[in-house]
Amino acid sequence: MELQSYYATAADLIVAFHTAFVGFVVVGQLLILIGLLCRWRWVRNPWFRVIHLLCIGVVAADAACGVVCPLTLWERDLRGLAGQGVNDSAIGWFFNAILFFNMPRQFFTWIHIGFGAIVLGTFLFGPPRFRRRKPTSGASGAASARRYGTRPAALS
Repeated sequence: MELQSYYATAADLIVAFHTAFVGFVVVGQLLILIGLLCRWRWVRNPWFRVIHLLCIGVVAADAACGVVCPLTLWERDLRGLAGQGVNDSAIGWFFNAILFFNMPRQFFTWIHIGFGAIVLGTFLFGPPRFRRRKPTSGASGAASARRYGTRPAALS
């Protein structure tokens, strides 16, 4: 296998990951909104919510600063090294058709910033639920047992 095909494969992997990343953010937000209305407990999972917020936060910050997405740049650079255009690969064409459409760059900037604001608003008004850790048994074993409805360690 020659080096150009490795570059093409790497570009295909990057655009596939890029599409999955966008899907996580968009579908994740849709599920969060539905889940908050339906009172699904899992949409308040702090790990999921913080990772989701960080993902769109990076995208919105890049857009606000006028930075082109690094995944887009890496894919284009690798396609150039492979001697390909963006649409010369079936995989590249498919995923790029999902990710990009013919609009001015400023449109995408405002979409990214606006979507970031929506995710942040959802995070603040339907926040994740962080669970409290139960205290370890010790001198206050009886007090914590009464509080959590368990037996003190000495009685177990």
